[in-house]
Amino acid sequence: MFEESLKLRTNEEARTLLGPMDSHARLIKDLLKVSVVVRGETIRLFGPNEGVNQARAIFLRALNRLRTKGSLSSEEFKEWLLDSLSGKRKGRKVEPRTEGQRKYLEALRKQRMVFVVGPAGTGKTYLAVGVACEALAAGEFRKLVLTRPAVEAGEKLGFLPGDYQAKVHPYLRPLYDALNDILDPAIARRYMENDVIEVCPLAYMRGRTLNDAFIILDEGQNTTPGQMLMFLTRMGERSRVVVTGDITQTDLPKGTISGLVDAERKLSNIEGISFIHLTEKDIVRHQLVQKIVQAYGQGEGKKS
Repeated sequence: MFEESLKLRTNEEARTLLGPMDSHARLIKDLLKVSVVVRGETIRLFGPNEGVNQARAIFLRALNRLRTKGSLSSEEFKEWLLDSLSGKRKGRKVEPRTEGQRKYLEALRKQRMVFVVGPAGTGKTYLAVGVACEALAAGEFRKLVLTRPAVEAGEKLGFLPGDYQAKVHPYLRPLYDALNDILDPAIARRYMENDVIEVCPLAYMRGRTLNDAFIILDEGQNTTPGQMLMFLTRMGERSRVVVTGDITQTDLPKGTISGLVDAERKLSNIEGISFIHLTEKDIVRHQLVQKIVQAYGQGEGKKS
C-alpha cells in the first residue's frame, strides 16, 4: 500500500476536485484501485504505487485547470483519467469507409436505438464498439455492455471442454476481438475487471435494467422474437441500444422466426429507432470477402 497527499488552498478546491457527489473520487477508485480521503484541505491517496502516482498527476492537472480557468468539468476529468490509462485507445479513429458506413455512424451518434443489417465484413460490430468507446471516454455513459446469443452453428456445446463459462467464451470471442482492436488490451481488461465494460451471453441479460449504458447486441439474427423483446426492454434511462446482424446467416432451428427480422416488421415506423441496411458494397475486409458474399448470395449456399 502506497500513500501520497495533495495540499490545497481551500475546502472548496477539495470539493470541486472530488467532483459532483464525489464522482471523480469514485472513478479513481474504480479504475485505478486508489482510495481518496479528504481531511480539511488535504487530499490523501491510498493504493498501489502506480495507481497513486497516476491519481496524483490527474488531480494536479485538474487543480491547475481549476486555478487558471476558474472551473473544472467532469468531462475534462474523465478524459484525463482515461488518457492516463496508457492511452485510452490505440489511436485508430472511427471513420466511415463507405457511404453506407457514413449513414450508420451518423445514426449511431444521434439515435437512441439503432438496428444495422448487413453481410460479413461491413463493420457492423466494429463501428458500434468504436462509437461506444468514444462515448464512454467522453463520459456520455457509465458502462458498455456487449452481448451475443450463444446459438450453436453445427457444433454442440456439450462437445466443448470446461464449465458453462468456458463453453460460451468462443461465442463471445468476436466481441473481445473488436474491443481489443479498438482499446489497448490492458485497458480493456482493466475496464472489464472494474465492470465498466461487460461482455456476456444474451441469457444473462434477463431481468436487468441498464441505465447510463451503451448496449450492443451482436448477431441479432440469432435471437427469437421473445429474446429480442427481452433484450430491447433492458434499456434504461440515458442508455443507447445497438443491434447488429446478418439475416443471411441465421443459425436458428429451421422454421424459427428471427427476432431481427421480426423487430424490423414491428418497429420500423417508431420515431427514435433507426434501421440501417449495409450491402456488399460496404464490405471493407479483404476484397475476396466481397466476392464470396456475392457468390453465396446468388447460389444455394444462401441461408434464410
